[in-house]
Amino acid sequence: MLKNIDPLLSPELLKVLCEMGHGDEIVLADANFTASSLGRGKPVLRLPGVGMREACAAVLSVFPLDAAVVQPVAFMQVSDTPEGHRSALQREVIGQLVSRGDASDAQCEPVERFAFYERVRGAYAIVQTGELQPYANFLFRKGVIAKELVP
Repeated sequence: MLKNIDPLLSPELLKVLCEMGHGDEIVLADANFTASSLGRGKPVLRLPGVGMREACAAVLSVFPLDAAVVQPVAFMQVSDTPEGHRSALQREVIGQLVSRGDASDAQCEPVERFAFYERVRGAYAIVQTGELQPYANFLFRKGVIAKELVP
């Protein structure tokens, strides 16, 4: 056991998060997501029975978002909805990010479903949760933990 580590973060998931480099992306996907086919050749980890809110909170408790890009967070846009629409779960997860200071609302980008699948192909890993809400899929781009440079 480790202190101050969310118990949802398994040793395998911690290893993957640690291996990722600056700019790598990780996908947190719902239970309906095509993780096995889109994740061929990359780590696919499963958190069955775990909701998206809890999974995002656990991952982001140790995962720095990329401050070097405008939008380090992407989420799958709900099909056949007006631009800017967010499901209740998407609003909650993004609200959680904003309230914790991980990202601003403007740093969270909606991505059309098939464009989201293309981004997933380039991701480092996929974490498939037990979330049953459709379109509850997020991409997080890893940043750095930097020590201040001394001149």
